[in-house]
Amino acid sequence: MLTAGIVGLPNVGKSTLFNAVTQTRKALAANYRFCTIEPNTGVVTVPDERLAVLSKISRSAKVVPAVFEFVDIAGLVAGASKGEGLGNQFLGHIREVDAIIQVVRCFENANIEHVMDTVDPVRDIEIVNTELVLADLESVEKRKSKQQKAAKSGDKKIAAEVELLDRLEAHLNTGKTVVTMDLTPEEKAVVKTFFLLTAKPTLFACNVAEDDLAHADDNEFVKKVRAYAGEHHDTRAVVVSAEIESELVLLSEDDRKEYLAGLGVDDTGVSHLIREAYYLLGLRTYLTTGEKETRAWTIHAGDKCPQAAGVIHSDFEKSFISAETVAYDDLVAAGSFARARELGKLRTEGKEYVVQDGDVMEFKTFL
Repeated sequence: MLTAGIVGLPNVGKSTLFNAVTQTRKALAANYRFCTIEPNTGVVTVPDERLAVLSKISRSAKVVPAVFEFVDIAGLVAGASKGEGLGNQFLGHIREVDAIIQVVRCFENANIEHVMDTVDPVRDIEIVNTELVLADLESVEKRKSKQQKAAKSGDKKIAAEVELLDRLEAHLNTGKTVVTMDLTPEEKAVVKTFFLLTAKPTLFACNVAEDDLAHADDNEFVKKVRAYAGEHHDTRAVVVSAEIESELVLLSEDDRKEYLAGLGVDDTGVSHLIREAYYLLGLRTYLTTGEKETRAWTIHAGDKCPQAAGVIHSDFEKSFISAETVAYDDLVAAGSFARARELGKLRTEGKEYVVQDGDVMEFKTFL
């Protein structure tokens, strides 16, 4: 199962946010530094309104959503790459995740300590990124030194790797992350074997105060983070309110809706964050539906029909024949599979078809 790691400076709301996305109280959220030491892990349900709609069409007995894993990682401080704070543990835990959700504090509150004494989300992002870049530089330099000796044998593959390491080193020395480098697909595959921290896709979560959620677009901190994320990381920043989530933990579903309505919102931003993280990991969903169940199946972007079938059972990939496929919107508009077939929306796809997010499928196999 792919994982997204929640990172950031101490006291920015990481653990509170982790508890919110996993719907648990596993992570200790406290007003002091390093209240998280060992990483907490939790399986996250991906919000998908399509499942309920399909379930009604098929009169399904149950609904099974897609899931993936979140990890709450200890807070980082300046000097982490040299072992400051919990630096070595922090960097080691980041190395194990597939994507990074960097939480940044976008609210003022004199009662909640900030490790840098003042609130400046862009500065906080740069502190985290600097430590990740420095750690990657050390990794690249060590590998290059080793491979330069091996390259003397005349091995062209190793020589090409040394050239790539030279480019990585130069790029990192400018303070930029590896994920912003212009690399070919082949080079990206090689870089993946280096397990570099800044090569991981990153999403920023702007943690705002309760009163700011309904008007987050006007929050100056949020504006700065969004601009920085787009310019320096070619990525997005989503808005969440961990503070509100901590208030909602003990409320019933109806009371939650009433509470949020009073704030002028219908969500704390957590559902949006989960969906964005799911896409950030390169994950997509196809759907199956029937009387027994309606289910979301997780695949990777670009997967073809046999690979998608293999998610249900490995034997399905080997014995794949074809897939009866209809786009979710077309099926809903038709109201039934029979009507979708009459309208020519239900089609038969073969081995080379690239499955699209939201495809509703039924596989035919030799089994």
